[in-house]
Amino acid sequence: MGSVSDLPVLQKAAIVLNDFQTPFEMLALSAHRTPAEVEDFATNARARGVEAIIAAAGMSAHLPGVIAALTTLPVIGLPINSSLDGVDALLSIVQMPPGIPVATVGVNAAVNAALLSIQILAANDETLREKLSAYKLALKDKIVTANRDLSAIKYPFKTN
Repeated sequence: MGSVSDLPVLQKAAIVLNDFQTPFEMLALSAHRTPAEVEDFATNARARGVEAIIAAAGMSAHLPGVIAALTTLPVIGLPINSSLDGVDALLSIVQMPPGIPVATVGVNAAVNAALLSIQILAANDETLREKLSAYKLALKDKIVTANRDLSAIKYPFKTN
C-alpha cells in the first residue's frame, strides 16, 4: 500500500487472502517517498516466492505502475479513494503506457483485488481452484436465498 492510511481498505484483501489460506506480504511502500524500497521490493519479489502483487495507492497512484515497470510478475492496481472520490487514482492506474500492464480493479475494491490475485494463482493450483469454485458457488447461493426472502415481501402491486 502507498501509505498506512490505506490499511482500512487493504484489510479487506487481507481477510480474503487469509480465508483462502494464501500467504501474503503487507507493506507500506511509496513510489514518491521510498523509491529505493519500492525498487528493492519489486525486483526481489519473485525470488521471495511472490507470484502476484496487489499495489494500492491513492491520489497520483504511481505505485502500481512503478512496480509493474520493475517486475514481470502480474500487478493488480487497487485505486484508493483518498481524494476526488478515487477517480484520480483510478485514472492514474488504468492509463499505463504500452508494455507496462497493470490489471486494475474498482476504487477501494480490495476484495476483488484479492480474488483476482487468487484467480491468477489458481491457474496452477488445483486446491486453490477448488476453493475459488466453492466461494463462487456460495455467492450464487446467497442470491438464491435473497430472492426467496424477497418473494416473501408483499405489497399490493408487487407481482412476484
